[in-house]
Amino acid sequence: MKAAVLTKFGAPLSVREVPDPVLGTGEVLVDVVAAPVLPYTGEALAGDRGFQLDLPVTIGIGAVGRVRAVGPDATRLAVGDWVLCDPTLRSRDHALTPDIMLQGWSARGEGGLRLQRPYGDGSFAEQLLVPTENAIPLGPIDPANAGRWVAATVVSLVPYGGFLAGELRPGETVVISGATGNFGSAAVAVALAMGAARVVAPGRDEKMLAELEKRFGSRVRTVVLTGDEDTDREAMAAAGPVDLVLDLLPPSVGGGPVRAAAMTVREYGRIVLMGGVQDDLSLPYRWLMRNGITVRGQWMYPRWANLRLIELIRSGLLDLNQFEVTEFALDDVHAAIEHAAATGGKFHATVLRPGNDTNPVR
Repeated sequence: MKAAVLTKFGAPLSVREVPDPVLGTGEVLVDVVAAPVLPYTGEALAGDRGFQLDLPVTIGIGAVGRVRAVGPDATRLAVGDWVLCDPTLRSRDHALTPDIMLQGWSARGEGGLRLQRPYGDGSFAEQLLVPTENAIPLGPIDPANAGRWVAATVVSLVPYGGFLAGELRPGETVVISGATGNFGSAAVAVALAMGAARVVAPGRDEKMLAELEKRFGSRVRTVVLTGDEDTDREAMAAAGPVDLVLDLLPPSVGGGPVRAAAMTVREYGRIVLMGGVQDDLSLPYRWLMRNGITVRGQWMYPRWANLRLIELIRSGLLDLNQFEVTEFALDDVHAAIEHAAATGGKFHATVLRPGNDTNPVR
């Protein structure tokens, strides 16, 4: 099969023939129809993000495709079924603290690197081998919409996991720190789909803030950030009692904007940290203690979140048509990476179409 292989950080991807994956027990083999190209893919391949990967490896995080073959432990999946390939892989031998890796993308610690040995290769390829539990049934879909499905699910699952961790309830007010970014803008749509009464969307990108207001109307209140913590905190808090703050800010941001958003939360409110900020976060001890504030870190999402997010899409609460998709062939992967960086996500998704979506058995 053909795949895009990373041989060295900082080197271009090599699109070449590689051995077909070999199906084993506890696995599903999928013909990849659509794979997302995240806006920071170029940074990851250059090594700027510090991701742990054993090279060489086929790159690519997540996919939508059709089942080519299943192992003996699959009792419901069948050849030809449409599936979402969840890139969050967990070890099976410790239920409380499983090792985790993102297939074709990064790992967490030594245990995550060990998971790469059987499952390191990602979705920029014609076929993808995943553990059985990571092939999530989608039900019938229009093949033309495969790109939208993968764009909506892979990007939206991250903030959805944050809202689940923060126990978002219908009728609550949410501050999304980083709302004008790729994951942050998707978070606005997900929060409203989950029943948030109001979403406060702070950011510096005034064009994107105006777009959020246009898309979602009066339930979204935008705030143009000034860079002054006190001023920004007061502007965000003006929307009323804030029940939950979800931080999705990128590595380039310091701790100040995180703190400004976090401290808008009401007494007994919740803060969920999911971004890539590298600085330590200083929050006042007495404020946390006296107000009963819950602060939680969250990386990715629980396994069952996939099914619930698919149901949100199927119900129409989360609209696939919000995502504009530009598709590229696998041979054009370098152009796809450049396009993803230039468009910056924010409801504009870049997708690879590696193979044939009409017949999963060739």
